[in-house]
Amino acid sequence: MNIFEITDKEFKNFQGFIYDEAGISMSDSKRQLVLNRLSKRLRHYGMSRFRDYFDLVHRPENHHEKQMLIDLLTTNETYFFREPKHFDFIASEMLPSFKGRSFRCWSAACSNGAEPYSLAMVLDNKLGTGRWDMLATDISSRMLETAKQACYSMQEAEKVPGQLLIKYCLKGVRSQQGVMMIDKKLTRNIQFKRMNLNGSIPDSGKYDLIMLRNIMIYFDIETKKKLVEDLISRLYPGGYLIIGHSETLNSVTQKLKLVKPSVYRLEP
Repeated sequence: MNIFEITDKEFKNFQGFIYDEAGISMSDSKRQLVLNRLSKRLRHYGMSRFRDYFDLVHRPENHHEKQMLIDLLTTNETYFFREPKHFDFIASEMLPSFKGRSFRCWSAACSNGAEPYSLAMVLDNKLGTGRWDMLATDISSRMLETAKQACYSMQEAEKVPGQLLIKYCLKGVRSQQGVMMIDKKLTRNIQFKRMNLNGSIPDSGKYDLIMLRNIMIYFDIETKKKLVEDLISRLYPGGYLIIGHSETLNSVTQKLKLVKPSVYRLEP
């Protein structure tokens, strides 16, 4: 039972905070989520009011707690091979026609690493080690640390296709029983980096594939337009942008061609 209550003004403060920091428009329906996720921080500091925690976060010396708040308000559901049709498309239609240099991809909201490692399995299985490299970014430092560990419960492996599970996932034994590790031949091709997509995005070159899935549903139209323009500038001609199945770029941009639902291509 949660003993805390959050006032309308306190909730609006957190809505404004996460919009300013991450561009996320947090709806009123997320009030209970905010209450539940932040109550533990009030207990940690022995506080009874959300306004006191909000003030604490904004003190210059508490930048680590500010990052903690961002992490708590932006962490979303993810799992291996989520929306599997995307990975089928990459394996069967995108990669077979790719020739020449190393394939470059960016998992732009990688969360705990399930998406980039799923993609890495597909890439390595089709192209081979050394034929691809990946940037994986997220606003949450906590999620990035989990991703870098490349260690997951065996329950999280349930959606990994059997052939890829055998090839790229190592089953823990003895003290590591119930745990799986991602093979190092995948991890060494991935660079994990903290990035706020609502801020200034560093130039890291062009990409053949950018995956930004199930994130833009939290952005308003102007934030979407600005971000998508930036992503388009980072695609090679002929490169792809894949978004979530529940998302669309209608009214966001006309510069990308819809290949199939949630899959867009920058025409050469």
